[in-house]
Amino acid sequence: MNDLSPAASTNDLGPLPQWELGDLYESPADPELEADLARAATDSKALRKSWEGKLGASSGEALAEAIRGYEGLQDLLGRIGSYAQLVYAGNMSDPTIAQFYQTIQERITDISADTIFFILEINRIEEGPLAVKLATPSLARYRPWLDTVRAFRKHQLSDELERLLHDKSVVGRAAWNRLFDETSAGQRFLVEGRSLTIDATLNLLTDRDGAKRRAAAKALSAGLSERAGTFSLITNTLAKDKEIEDRWRGFARPVSSRNLANQVEDDVVDALAGAVEAAFPRLSHRYYAIKAKWFGADRLDYWDRNAPLPEDADGKIGWDQAQHIVLDAYAAFSPELAKIGRQFFEKGWIDAPPRPGKAPGAFAHPVTPSAHPYILLNYYGRTRDVMTLAHELGHGVHQVLAGPQGALMSDTPLTLAETASVFGEMLTFRALLEREKEPGRRRILIAGKVEDMLNTVVRQIAFHGFETRLHDERRKGELTSDRIGEIWIETQRRSLGPALRFDDDYRIYWAYIPHFIHSPFYVYAYAFGDCLVNSLYAAYQGAPGGFASKYLKMLAAGGTLRHKELLAPFGLDAADPGFWDRGLKMIEGLIDQLE
Repeated sequence: MNDLSPAASTNDLGPLPQWELGDLYESPADPELEADLARAATDSKALRKSWEGKLGASSGEALAEAIRGYEGLQDLLGRIGSYAQLVYAGNMSDPTIAQFYQTIQERITDISADTIFFILEINRIEEGPLAVKLATPSLARYRPWLDTVRAFRKHQLSDELERLLHDKSVVGRAAWNRLFDETSAGQRFLVEGRSLTIDATLNLLTDRDGAKRRAAAKALSAGLSERAGTFSLITNTLAKDKEIEDRWRGFARPVSSRNLANQVEDDVVDALAGAVEAAFPRLSHRYYAIKAKWFGADRLDYWDRNAPLPEDADGKIGWDQAQHIVLDAYAAFSPELAKIGRQFFEKGWIDAPPRPGKAPGAFAHPVTPSAHPYILLNYYGRTRDVMTLAHELGHGVHQVLAGPQGALMSDTPLTLAETASVFGEMLTFRALLEREKEPGRRRILIAGKVEDMLNTVVRQIAFHGFETRLHDERRKGELTSDRIGEIWIETQRRSLGPALRFDDDYRIYWAYIPHFIHSPFYVYAYAFGDCLVNSLYAAYQGAPGGFASKYLKMLAAGGTLRHKELLAPFGLDAADPGFWDRGLKMIEGLIDQLE
């Protein structure tokens, strides 16, 4: 049976682009790849021979020279690792590709073992001597990176333990991640006689036909339940792995290490989660009650949560049209933003067609500053897919703009990593809304945006609550799949409200969400980004003059500035207790319009 059955056909969307990875390497057998691995191994050993045991006593200029060498090595290893990851994401079901991906991971781990000393020694430099070294301009450039590295100083273990954790990572956490990916990519779900991938099955949950939505929901539950033992084992093992490392490193809470990496204080994240949870009744509870009435019911089944409105034809949007919609919206805000975005379409940096074995969902991979980002989509031609394109293109443009900061400082903390993506969605939504004059279509557009925002804010904070409870309970012992399902459905009912009807089949839906596996406590970053963008967009509407240039400057800063410094030019402060409420009020205002 065909994985891409008529229910998931993309034949009427025009040619969908597949990325060209030749800018990195021509193929896994490319001699240049092997040459780069050899060069990385040589450079890594040379760095260790030149600098191990010497960083603390080095001058500011010498330390800057050492960091430049380390940065070059990270860029090279990033290129190699990114290529393997992109090839693997294109087809996770191919055993030859999986073997290639694992081999590259292991070789990079072996190569980088020689440089573990680098961060450990930097963190052993006392504040006074480091301040003296930082008076050297060449080293002062790296101050933001040094601040980020040294934030983990008190959580650093002995050199031997750090090396052990590094060497075991490929057969520990990384191996469990791979098991999850290959299990998910290899699963097929029987929907009305058709065998579908997980992405094609999830796509049917937005189908116009309620019977297809129900069939897809039940098939998803049945398929995930068959692997409940595997998914529970992966989740329990990774949660215990995190608990052990957190305990050794001295992190008080499961979320604390993520917050530190995100350069955001625990109380700021707590304030965000608290503000969103307090808003559940006036946002999600209220909206889904309105939507139920549009469907002529008091309550909606969970498979109807993202259903198109009854009068929404949601016709297919071809790829060329989607490209114009997004780039035109970007250009209206900033021609420079659109110019950068256009490269992704013209230079083969996007992979759009759904296919068996391909990674589900969507992402933008930054690769390295010496190369360029790539975008993965599973494009079916829905309005939501256009918004996903706008979202991932925002990531891509952000990564291009931040690239000149270099391999060590181009990466943005997760709290800001979602800013450009969500802002890109907002630009696209506002452009479509301004162009649409017919009241019925405007209602459909606004409802779609509200649902996207609820998925980004309410649902992600509910996910955050689920993770928090799961990791807290895991500290007391292993959780059964039934117990994980109980935590899941309790958090979902609380967040989505009484207008949604859940049955027992929904209890296993936690199992398909990759963020819980790959990046524990990542999810609140989506809500952070959405609320931040809502406040940013309100500032833009209030004073559009000069806003675009300040916005591009913010993106170009990469990881060199913290959220307080980045938001200051816009008169915003995430530590302000009212900050989150201002962002949530934009969602509430759109629901007001619908009501």
